[in-house]
Amino acid sequence: MELSWADGSFEGCCFTLLEHIRSPKDLKRLNESQLVDLAAEVREFLVESVSKTGGHFGANLGVVELTLALHKVFDSPRDKIVWDVGHQAYVHKMLTGRMDKFSTLRKFKGLAGFPKRNESPHDAFGVGHASTSISAGLGMAVARDLAGQHYKVVSVIGDGALTGGMAMEALNHAGEVGTDFLVILNDNEMSIAENVGALSQYLTRLRSDPTYSRAKAEIENAMRRVPGIGRTLTRTLERLKDSMRHMFVPGLLFEGFGFKYLGPVDGHDLPSLLKMLEDAKNLRGPVLLHMVTQKGKGYASAEEAPDKWHAWPSSAKKNSPPSYSKVFGDTMMELAEADPRVVAVTPAMVPGSGLTKFRERFPNRIYDVGIAEQHAATFCAGLAAAGRKPVLAIYSTFLQRAYDQVIHDICIQQLPVVIAIDRAGIVGPDGETHQGAFDMAYLRTIPNLTLMMPKDEGELRHMMFTALQQQGPVAVRYPRADGAGANVEEPLHEIPIGKSELLREGDDLCIMAVGPMVGVALQAAERLAQQGLSASIINARYIKPLDKETIIRYAKVMPLMTIEEGALAGGFGSAVAELLMDEGIQTELARKGFPDHFIEHGTRAEVLSEIGLDVDHVVDAATKLCGHKDARQSPSVRAWS
Repeated sequence: MELSWADGSFEGCCFTLLEHIRSPKDLKRLNESQLVDLAAEVREFLVESVSKTGGHFGANLGVVELTLALHKVFDSPRDKIVWDVGHQAYVHKMLTGRMDKFSTLRKFKGLAGFPKRNESPHDAFGVGHASTSISAGLGMAVARDLAGQHYKVVSVIGDGALTGGMAMEALNHAGEVGTDFLVILNDNEMSIAENVGALSQYLTRLRSDPTYSRAKAEIENAMRRVPGIGRTLTRTLERLKDSMRHMFVPGLLFEGFGFKYLGPVDGHDLPSLLKMLEDAKNLRGPVLLHMVTQKGKGYASAEEAPDKWHAWPSSAKKNSPPSYSKVFGDTMMELAEADPRVVAVTPAMVPGSGLTKFRERFPNRIYDVGIAEQHAATFCAGLAAAGRKPVLAIYSTFLQRAYDQVIHDICIQQLPVVIAIDRAGIVGPDGETHQGAFDMAYLRTIPNLTLMMPKDEGELRHMMFTALQQQGPVAVRYPRADGAGANVEEPLHEIPIGKSELLREGDDLCIMAVGPMVGVALQAAERLAQQGLSASIINARYIKPLDKETIIRYAKVMPLMTIEEGALAGGFGSAVAELLMDEGIQTELARKGFPDHFIEHGTRAEVLSEIGLDVDHVVDAATKLCGHKDARQSPSVRAWS
């Protein structure tokens, strides 16, 4: 196996043990001392590789010993190891034959940053969102039983992900089913940001109070020292042990769910971890092993600031405009200063959503509810019902989890909740599970909801101001990207609801674009002008309600093209097509958006080019459309994707 990068950046690094690990079977030959040495080599490799490729960092350093122990004790891929979220699975990928591909990690057409079933048979389940591993693992365990097979199933979940309602539902079901199933709780006191809530406090008490573990051990030793112990005395001592446990362990939450609870164990003590896993492997029924780890273990900067080193810090571009997330956060500060009713709510995404400074300035007006998107949405509904002006800051891909709550708890009641949808559109290296592809399609069908997207960061400010003036629910979507360099200092003002913006007048076709695609449309118009084609460019601004008057006016005199950074099926272009059909308008219509498949990882530029949303593809589609402009009296609307 070749471990050096093609550019020689690994020259001089020596991985004595690591270079011989081609599959989990190779770990079986190593003793405990060798595994400890291997852990050090794995950490060195992680630092070297992730510093080049970028990606999740702290979480992977924290699970080195756990991953080695899992693959030492269990037999993947026969035994199933299911990772929650999956951003901590780099070590797992290294040990399962993919180390020579790490130079392509999260790169276009390269190794994915999360487990993928079609990438390796060792990836038992594809993940990317939190709180899923217990449900998936239990499903595999039940399927095993139904097939009369006997492999082991292990689900790994972090303490942050355990706050998700889905995880609690799965624990409840697993206790009822009662089948052999191991859940490993990786307790590092962190998800992306610091964990919050009563469950986090419960785990803190468990991990920090050694009294129970010491008392339990003393009772067991006493039992072993008494010769010829009878059945009655055994039962008495067992009852005494249980009483001690009730005295020292608050709540007995997991045993209340029907799990045998083991731990807490030091997740960086390989010998203890191996022994505990062997014990757990041989127990019958559902078992929960609680291990305590340190996020960023072995890398001083990551240990001291695990939130900042959740992923490898990206190099800031000199003189680049602020990101949309930063502008959103700054705007929230401005809005909250002007109106004491404004509050912010986010599901474990304070830094990512640009709200760190807001939390410092308004600590009593921001609520991080943990990884609990459904609760976040209905919590906002309650805030709005009682007179506050809640802004739910959430990533597009995570809002999918709260779809029911947006409909039933916010929109049916017409409550003035503002949903700030970050990471709408292409997110880049995180890939399929994180692309913000579907929010336009599923939100625009909901009555009472206004949905808009700014062409640049300056317009984002005014859209947030506009949203907070409305008496019903409003969603504002914006991308994971740097801004376009727009003015972010001008006084805030309202944007008329349902009104688009004409940016360029032309005679041959009209391009209606949403969000950053407006910039692509303007560049395409310049190129088309060089070909003798004159394009009108309209910043649509509103996906719902549509600017019906403007669409009809242009559709009657020239072909239309729509461009959107979202799913083509059911999105903005579909809304325009439906409007034209309903109004009986016959024209040529070309729609550009995301194709009908899940979009893999790569840079924004690479992915947008791949799916036809760059300037070159827009120019080609527009040229083709103008070639059909004489056919606009045809009996039906035609559309190309």
